[in-house]
Parts: sequence; structure tokens; C-alpha cells
Amino acid sequence: MLVKLFRLLSHLSLPALHAIGSMLGWVVYWASPTYRRRLKENITRAGHASHLRAAISEAGKNVMELPFVWFADPRKVLPLAVCEDWSAVEAALARGRGIIFLTPHLGCFEILAQGFAARHPLTVLYRPPRKEALKPLVEGARARENLALAPANLAGVRILLKALKNNKPIGLLPDQVPQNGEGVWADFFGKPAYTMTLPAKLQQMSGAPIVLAYARRLPRGAGYRLHFTLFDEELGDTPEQQARAINAAMEKLIAQCPAQYFWSYNRYKVPAGVTPPTTNPGKPT
Repeated sequence: MLVKLFRLLSHLSLPALHAIGSMLGWVVYWASPTYRRRLKENITRAGHASHLRAAISEAGKNVMELPFVWFADPRKVLPLAVCEDWSAVEAALARGRGIIFLTPHLGCFEILAQGFAARHPLTVLYRPPRKEALKPLVEGARARENLALAPANLAGVRILLKALKNNKPIGLLPDQVPQNGEGVWADFFGKPAYTMTLPAKLQQMSGAPIVLAYARRLPRGAGYRLHFTLFDEELGDTPEQQARAINAAMEKLIAQCPAQYFWSYNRYKVPAGVTPPTTNPGKPT
């Protein structure tokens, strides 16, 4: 049913879907006190409260653009994804060790993967949906030529490592909350967040360069701009230092386009089996 609905919506233009999404964002904001509280708390903590109204609309666009991005004819979708800063990608590819793309929940990360895969093979880590009814939608819609999926489990990590060893790029969402044993507590906008350690581990095992990336949504459904920046800072020696370094990089990336970050995401939740932080790991005790 959902696949049919998304296919039907994909016939609408991107400007129309974004207009509907903007209204949807406000409906959800006022209809859900939990959603409203979390969004306001997160964007205020990060120092971007001035972008609250825009963020509410952009959150709705994030949802409503998916039918177009996933199901519309690629000949209509891909020309709207214009790459900028491509020299950073070329410099990373020239090292011959693959690339580790790190993309926060910023802008349209779905079009980012497609835009890159149209030029080079890419393997992306994803979390399989818990509900069986969503699998045909989430997994089937994301499947593309040159775009492979790796589930967020041990088998998926092996797939990522194999891709890097074959000098092929991979992509991860580093601000996604990992499961117990797969992360450490590290500051994210001044508050401890359980942060995945996988990006740094993959970098250490492969020597692959890290490239920060996001797709900025243009006004009035005009398309997207794909941005790439080579991450050349020190990660540190401990998992905590490495997680904090990556979180800091995500903070700087989000600051470039704060209205389009997914502020309603429960970034500070405590996963099952994980001991809550007793102190702020980003500040001295």
C-alpha cells in the first residue's frame, strides 16, 4: 500500500511536494507535543533557535520529497542534484583507498547517495526497518545501479570493509544512535550523545580518507546542491576523542544549513542496555 502511495505521489513535481511538505511540517509540529518539545529543545541547545520556523517547514519537506527522490524517473531526479566542491571527492579518490562519506541527517541525504552513485559505485550503511511492511518501501526504493546497501549489523560492517579494500567509497550517517556496545558518549552540541565508533574504526583499518557531505535543499523545489569537504583533522587516539572529533565536524557542517537538520531526531536517547552518562564527557569534571 505504501509503495503504491509513494509511486502515485512521485508523479507530482518537486515544488508541489515541497509545498505540501511545508504545510505537513506545521501540522505535525502542532499535533504532537513530544515532537514539538524535542525539536525546540534540540535546535535551541545547538544555538540555532532563530531557524526554528524554517526548520519546521524543512522537516515536512524532508518527508514529502521521498516519493520523488525514490520513485520518480531518475532522468527527472538526477539533473536536480548538482555537485559542488567535487574537487574534494577527486582528491580523495586519487588516494586509491576508497572514501568514507559521513553525512548527518542534514538536507536530503537520499539524493546525495543517488547523486554520487550516478558517477561512482557507492555502498551505504542503513538500518533495516523494524516493521516488515516498510521493508519493500525503504529497501526497494533505495536500490539503484551502483548503489549497494549494507545493513547495520556485523554482516554489513564486513560489506563496508570489503568495499574499502576494493578502493570503493562507502557512506554512513554518523549522528545515528548506535546500539549497545557500538558507541561511546561524546558531546554533541554541548550534551552527551551516544555516538557510533564505526567511522573511526573503518578509517583506521582501511586508511581511507573521510569526506563530509550533505545535499542542501533549494527554495521552491528548485533542486539540490551536493556539498563535499575533505576531513583532514586529527581523530585522536581513544574512541571518545574520535567520536567527539566527528561530532564536532558534524556541528560545523550543520551550521552551514541549520534549518535543514532533522532536529526532531531523538539524538540524546539512551539505547537499551547502555549506561547513561554520569558526567559531560566533553568537559572536565
